[in-house]
Amino acid sequence: MIDTRTSIFVAGHNGMVGSAVVRTLRQAGFGDIVTASRQELDLTDWQAVSAFCGSRRIGAVVDAAAKVGGILANDSLPYDFLMNNLLIQNNLVRAALAHRVGKFVFLGSSCIYPKLAPQPMKEEHLLSGPLEPTNQWYAIAKIAGVMACRAARKQHGLDAVSLMPTNLYGPNDNFDLTSSHVLPAMIRKFHEARHAGHADVTLWGSGAPFREFLHVDDLAAAVVFALQSDLADDLYNVGYGSDVTIKDLALLVQRTVGHEGAIRWDTAKPDGTPRKLMDSGRFMALGWRPTITLEAGLADTYAWFQENRDRVRQLA
Repeated sequence: MIDTRTSIFVAGHNGMVGSAVVRTLRQAGFGDIVTASRQELDLTDWQAVSAFCGSRRIGAVVDAAAKVGGILANDSLPYDFLMNNLLIQNNLVRAALAHRVGKFVFLGSSCIYPKLAPQPMKEEHLLSGPLEPTNQWYAIAKIAGVMACRAARKQHGLDAVSLMPTNLYGPNDNFDLTSSHVLPAMIRKFHEARHAGHADVTLWGSGAPFREFLHVDDLAAAVVFALQSDLADDLYNVGYGSDVTIKDLALLVQRTVGHEGAIRWDTAKPDGTPRKLMDSGRFMALGWRPTITLEAGLADTYAWFQENRDRVRQLA
């Protein structure tokens, strides 16, 4: 357990998750938040990470840094998704041990669980079956991160906990159509189609799979909760508690954006895992609960996208 005087290093603070964690920590009264951009610190370089952590009295680390992307990006860059993520998380765990950091929060992904895991997915389903092939490289890296935290906790007593969020969305999401996840990709496609005279929108797959979505601010609240709690276990699922079909999600995004054209489904493209619903009962039993509905979260995310669309367009 830490208090608001603790110096906290948030790795990946410019990303969607990291920026939400920084924002929520500040709202919770934490004043000593340490950050570093990619230009200031290469997290894949052990010597640089060790020197950075050693030059500061860091009491806690939140690992929100990762190379992330959707099905297309994962399938196109398997080596990058595996190796970059392994290097980042291994260097941070190693630095936490070397410099006696008091608390370590590792953020993973629901893709660590088998493709055909029982639904809803429980923490004990880890390593119980084959992974989804389209993102197995990222999943294997994140599984290694969970095990690294577990090993450091067991062997060295590091107060490390792994939080596995479901599909995330919110401000600062990636809206690049070649590398984004399904929800931000939908927002951008429907927005651009609306401004192109309500042109038809083509989406991948059949629309039949179920997905669960959690607003990034709810995850950030879970991170702060974990930092301030003495947790008996090292792995917790963090989800919303219910899911929707991709087809229903598309209709909700379409209404939020105000698009009036047709939706076409390209069934030649892969659907991915049939269903991914997290059982977050273990973490919720400790007192954390999500507070942002999908409808409210979509409205918030689309408002952010519109306010930042010029910057989003330049980054894509």
